[in-house]
Amino acid sequence: MSLSDRLLAALPQTQCTRCGYPDCAHYAKAIAEGAAEINQCPPGGQVGIERLAAITGRPVCELNPANGMEAPRQVAWIDESWCIGCTLCLPVCPTDAIFGSHKRMHAVIEQHCTGCGLCLPVCPVDCIEMEDISGDRTGWQAWSAKEADHARDRYAAHRSRLAEQAPEAQAEHAAQAHFEATNTSNVESANPKAIDEESRKKSMIQAALARAQALKAKTIGQKIKG
Repeated sequence: MSLSDRLLAALPQTQCTRCGYPDCAHYAKAIAEGAAEINQCPPGGQVGIERLAAITGRPVCELNPANGMEAPRQVAWIDESWCIGCTLCLPVCPTDAIFGSHKRMHAVIEQHCTGCGLCLPVCPVDCIEMEDISGDRTGWQAWSAKEADHARDRYAAHRSRLAEQAPEAQAEHAAQAHFEATNTSNVESANPKAIDEESRKKSMIQAALARAQALKAKTIGQKIKG
């Protein structure tokens, strides 16, 4: 087993990107190549640093605060009363722990959630929250090897699914580019079915967001009056 593979096996597999790399595999490779320190993984915490130190022979050090702090394990929770079904959180979840469909409420499958928090910034209505589920236990005390292996398998499946969808997405973008190039002078007469799906989706999200914000403002106003 290569040094990179050994390091990868010692990481918690949350795929949170807080280490500064796209995923755990890239971080492990960077450590192996001497391009990254061993103290950049908040989910692994101090125990994780000690594991990486034992593998690399580097001295044990404290977690770099620039990457975050060691904390209890968290899972995402979606407030279905505010969810607009935009689906923006689905593709960013590294373990496909969120299920739902367009214009339908979404929910999180807790046993698949690594607590990475990548779904938070993409939610246009801020209906996703993170909840602590491990009490005072942090780092590897709150995360088992079995759970790490499960997360790693889920992430591999996620990557495979995206790879399978990539050719179809590329074909759609190519078709749209061709349509725009050949119909710039006659947009009004274009076939409605050829309308850019991405633009349509964004418009629907903006409309749903406006409705959600209006409803939230109304609810807050009623609480203040009450």
